[in-house]
Amino acid sequence: MSFKSGFIAIVGRPNVGKSTLLNVLTNQKIAITSDKPQTTRHKIVGICHESDAQYIFVDTPGINQYKYLLNQKMNQISFRSISDVDVILFVTDSFYHPQEKNLLDFIFKKKKPLFLVINKIDILKSKNKIDAIILSYLNHYPFINVIPLSAVESKNIPKLKSFLYQNMQKGVPYYPQNIITDQKKEFLMSEIVREKILYYVHEEVPHAATVVIEKIKPLNKDLLEIWVLILVEKNSQKQILIGAQGSKLKAIGSHARKDLNAYFNIKSYLHLWVKVVPNWRNQKQLLSGFGF
Repeated sequence: MSFKSGFIAIVGRPNVGKSTLLNVLTNQKIAITSDKPQTTRHKIVGICHESDAQYIFVDTPGINQYKYLLNQKMNQISFRSISDVDVILFVTDSFYHPQEKNLLDFIFKKKKPLFLVINKIDILKSKNKIDAIILSYLNHYPFINVIPLSAVESKNIPKLKSFLYQNMQKGVPYYPQNIITDQKKEFLMSEIVREKILYYVHEEVPHAATVVIEKIKPLNKDLLEIWVLILVEKNSQKQILIGAQGSKLKAIGSHARKDLNAYFNIKSYLHLWVKVVPNWRNQKQLLSGFGF
């Protein structure tokens, strides 16, 4: 069997399970996940190494409305990612929506293999409903293949990989075997902290927050001291994030530290503080500094 390699974009609306799918496909926790929309803000690359193939998956922000400049930048990331890959997985968990037309039109103009992935079949359950969702898309676009699956239960994942292999080109590995992502350590650390913010706070606060790793100081071979800055837009958001007598921020820090230690196989001291920067989601210079 020939060795194949290729880049595969995972695209779709927010909150359809794209990041969970990436983690399952790579057998690694690479992208943070939550039950809140717009969890993914950046392009996240995850690499799956197999004996006959190297799958390079590119998780993208969910396409959303332009409420802030940040949303516009996230959409641009998704559209650019589509241009740079070999195969595209369009992920959904519900019926076709006209909001998806611009994205799907753009994809079809690229003339790349496009799969329709119906995620969350563990929740949908009804075959009639799954079939109806599939037809709602096929009535508009001719996908080359349709794969209903459950990322959470890893159902039909081998089938998806088999179809991907058939549509990839012969080639050499792009990354060595020990590399599972191209994300920098500081970015992965900031995302782990942001995942805990998404877990512990609700409504507008997690969407108005971003995380910056200010400083990492090695204390010895396996011990790091890490300073983390959390930006929000309003004093009220800061108060919610900190919580009564600092309880919420303490919980976020404690949970994040445990995950950081497990992920990087280290021990760490984590210092978190919150700063108000009004309207940071519309500040071009700040967003550029955050990688947008």
